[in-house]
Amino acid sequence: MEKTWKSYDMIINGLSQHVRYNENTVNNLFLPLLRKLTELQAEKQGIVLAFLAAPPATGKSTLLQFLEKLSKENEDTMAIQALGMDGFHYNNQYLETHFIERAGLSISLKSIKGAPETFDVDGLRNKIISALQGNTTWPVYDRKIHDVIADAQQVNGQILLLEGNWLLLNEPKWKKLQELADYTLSIEVKPEFLRSRLIQRKIQGGLSEEAALNFYEKSDRLNVERLIDNMVPADEVWTMLEDGDFVRRIVGENRASIQCDPHHVP
Repeated sequence: MEKTWKSYDMIINGLSQHVRYNENTVNNLFLPLLRKLTELQAEKQGIVLAFLAAPPATGKSTLLQFLEKLSKENEDTMAIQALGMDGFHYNNQYLETHFIERAGLSISLKSIKGAPETFDVDGLRNKIISALQGNTTWPVYDRKIHDVIADAQQVNGQILLLEGNWLLLNEPKWKKLQELADYTLSIEVKPEFLRSRLIQRKIQGGLSEEAALNFYEKSDRLNVERLIDNMVPADEVWTMLEDGDFVRRIVGENRASIQCDPHHVP
């Protein structure tokens, strides 16, 4: 089946961007998710928290903001509020002055920025609890200054959709976060496809090709492998295809065949 792509003009991280999604995916994947969250909120009669967990460079931030936009434009879905986990990076000063041991070597947290150890997980959990109790503020990560801005966003939604790489990590501190979620969604993607996207993202951020390759080998690659090997199962799983489209993975369906078939529709 030939795909019909629709383009959207959006503001992502303060910048105007042109994004596109497959119309079939919007109608048969995105909207059903929003309806599911709307139903959960009606059942709970309180604030619903959902997680969107995926490896880096899968377009989580863009997807999340599109889902927020879509939820506000449809009469049968309640508006969601999009939140990011990146605001809970430790600030650069902390990362530069704190170290962990790997392979017998002491390395700075700054050199592995983005790894689970570089996030304030306890701070994130406390903020989530506050958000579930009502109106609060939320920090954001500013990609212009490459650091955290505290209290940058007001949180007051009835459906909160939180995205992050490590939200479904199968490690003790992160599992405490998962206890707070009403619904979880994960995105899977081929590691070799992520490699080129991650390297290109660093080059676009100002690194030389050599420096981008070096960062990938020392940080990004390890993060992707750790994430893929140590995620707890989500309530719903989407597969990201090489054209940037998404399909829902059905339990028991062959993952490789889904990933390789660009015309597979949910």
